Amino acid sequence: MFKKLKQKLTREEFSWILYDVGNSAYTMLSCSLIPIWFKALSIGEGSGKISSDTATAMWALGVAIVTVIVALLGPVCGALSDRQNSKKIFFSTSVFVGVGGCFLNGFVTGWILFLVIFLITKVAYSCSLTFYDSMLGDVTTQERMDEVSSYGYAWGYIGSCIPFLLALVFYILGPDTAGVIPGFLSRLLGFALTALWWMAVTVPLLRNYKQNNFTNPQPHAVGSAFKKLGGTLRRIVTQDKKVLFFLLAFFLYIDGVGTIIDNCINIGTDLGLNTVGQVIVLLATQVVAWLFALLFAKLTKKYSTITLLSVCIVGYLFVCLYALTLHNLIQFGIMAFGVGMFQGSIQSLSRSYYSRIIPPENSGEYFGIYDIFSKGASFLGSGVIAAVKFAGGAVNIAIGLMSLFFLAGLIFLRLADKTEQ
Repeated sequence: MFKKLKQKLTREEFSWILYDVGNSAYTMLSCSLIPIWFKALSIGEGSGKISSDTATAMWALGVAIVTVIVALLGPVCGALSDRQNSKKIFFSTSVFVGVGGCFLNGFVTGWILFLVIFLITKVAYSCSLTFYDSMLGDVTTQERMDEVSSYGYAWGYIGSCIPFLLALVFYILGPDTAGVIPGFLSRLLGFALTALWWMAVTVPLLRNYKQNNFTNPQPHAVGSAFKKLGGTLRRIVTQDKKVLFFLLAFFLYIDGVGTIIDNCINIGTDLGLNTVGQVIVLLATQVVAWLFALLFAKLTKKYSTITLLSVCIVGYLFVCLYALTLHNLIQFGIMAFGVGMFQGSIQSLSRSYYSRIIPPENSGEYFGIYDIFSKGASFLGSGVIAAVKFAGGAVNIAIGLMSLFFLAGLIFLRLADKTEQ
């Protein structure tokens, strides 16, 4: 099947899709095993032990801090990368920092340093996605954006299962289950395998990517970038209402998506569910996400992007409401299945729709702004979870509150659809 996909795509499109296969391995690790390892260090084997609720709150707070940093860095880096032959440099730098941080995280034994290195890696990872998303207009045509973007998420989900299965084996061999190998070795092997996979499948894009859309270089690059960014923001607010309404919609509905992804393990753990069972459910969710992302890729040929995005948003709204009823692993699995149905498609369709309504020569800058809305929303979601946990509430209550964000997002998406460009 992967061979048939390669035959349907250009070399540039296929190389671009492979990066989703690489970075998704880290995404899978960071939303499943890394929080487990963090809790093991913070409440059990590490120094300076803290309570489970405090650990959950510290994790959510850390994720919130990352989103603010990335939101501030994204637009400037994006504007700088729009210069000729710059995007590849920024992209490769962020990838190398992210892969290196992932590898180093496996050697840490204290929860504070573990969290700090994770946050640095997460910043680099997020910045790489800003550059990566903005490459879409360089590697494919407007007509193929929805399909290629959907394939990226689809194969990212299934590809991430390969290194994750090995990491899961080492986790099961660790002290939480079989107890065959020490926790340090279990973590180290999991991080190392993920880092190697991430780097290996990124090589084709580093070799084959060519920046076709760019702006002319300006003196005083950083100052010019800030000035240009301010002008673009003013233009969006005062003139380009279609982009503005879409960004507001995206800000609202992607909040729930990011919150669920970043805190899915914490939901199950705080409900007292079996850890290995949760991870296996999440692994099965990757397969569901792969199948439904491929389905939505085919549906893009028959239905408009707005229609399919609306379906995803409504689906997520019901997932959030269902989270309020969670009590056991079966219910957790049903919720995870619902997430898998729409997770990849809502992100891929948002990416391709945005690519279509922005000027291609300023894609890096515009995707930097896109990141403000994306990461700003994640900041709010993580902040809600931290607030609920510090107040002694259940994490699934915070997830339920995300339904309000999806509802408001759907309203703004419809406004964007009705607005002329």
